Amino acid sequence: MILHEFLSFEFLRVVWWILLGVLLIGFALTDGFDMGVGALLPFVGKTDVERRVVINTIGPVWEGNQVWFILGGGAIFAAWPPLYAVSFSGFYLAMFAVLAALILRPVGFKYRSKRDSQRWRNNWDWALFVGGAAPALLFGVAVGNVLLGVPFHLTEDLMPMYDGTFYGKFLGLLRPFAILSGVVSLSMLLMHGAAWLTLKTEGMVQIRARNIGTVAGIVAAATYALAGVWLAFGVDGFAMVGEVVTDGPSNPLYNEVSRGGSWLAAYGERPWIAIAPLMGFAGIAMAVRGLREGHEVSTLLWSKLAITGIIASVGLTMFPFVLPSTVDPTSSLSVWDATSSHLTLFVMLVAAVIFMPLIMLYTAWVYKVLWGKVTEEEVTGSSDSVY
Repeated sequence: MILHEFLSFEFLRVVWWILLGVLLIGFALTDGFDMGVGALLPFVGKTDVERRVVINTIGPVWEGNQVWFILGGGAIFAAWPPLYAVSFSGFYLAMFAVLAALILRPVGFKYRSKRDSQRWRNNWDWALFVGGAAPALLFGVAVGNVLLGVPFHLTEDLMPMYDGTFYGKFLGLLRPFAILSGVVSLSMLLMHGAAWLTLKTEGMVQIRARNIGTVAGIVAAATYALAGVWLAFGVDGFAMVGEVVTDGPSNPLYNEVSRGGSWLAAYGERPWIAIAPLMGFAGIAMAVRGLREGHEVSTLLWSKLAITGIIASVGLTMFPFVLPSTVDPTSSLSVWDATSSHLTLFVMLVAAVIFMPLIMLYTAWVYKVLWGKVTEEEVTGSSDSVY
């Protein structure tokens, strides 16, 4: 027997669906607080020194946190080529906007202190704000559009075709529910960034972060609840029709899909998935409590739980769909028909088992070395080695 046949195609497809979720959650947990801190920068730091303190809480770690983003993109490309092709062709302008915003972050870090000009530094501070807030918002808008469904269809040779003009595709993503999802994402990461600043700073910066983070957490809980109600009564769900082949060829056109009903019907079929939204609400509630009461480590951990629950709730609610189509439901991509081959998934799994623990160990070591608060004295006394 060939080695990869010890694990069934169906099993590997589910494993890579889980791993994709792990990579997305890992990105949100690590680079998420980077984006949150960037979005908070102009509001928690009122003086140049305070803003340098804020920047230096994420300056040494943001590049390492980007690894999760790169891994997620690579995993989609290699394990889910139809998903990669369909999503990147349809969300091209949105992804370009995200990348352009993310580029502002390293440039802002490097150039902010190159000139002794308050106007120069203020401009770069607002660039860092855009570099944090815009991706946080747009990632949520993208998730909202995935839940709503995307206007594409597949030709007989599986080429994705989108309705609308080039620019209309981008504007078409700005639907009310998608914008609400963007607000959930932005407020969630603002809370996460505030939790990080609570852990890494002191004084007025910490106090402002707690105050803003508390409000952001309340907004996150309210908008997440509203999105759940909207999803239940105002958004059509998708469902597989007839017998579903879970270990067949990766061709979405072989399966029949219907549109209608509610996404939340999944909770009646798999009641255990309710643990995800409960984690989301509980994590937000405890994070807000921690921010108000001045807890530090536990607040960040609760914030991580909230993010894990919120993101997991989307994937578990949609399973087995990964990108539904509103134009031709049969073209919708699912776990069972949008992956690479059996052998490819097996080889990638072997690589993931070897390298992901190494990445996690290295990340843990980096955070251990960099543990501790960033103070104003440290920033002003080490101008040659800090941002």
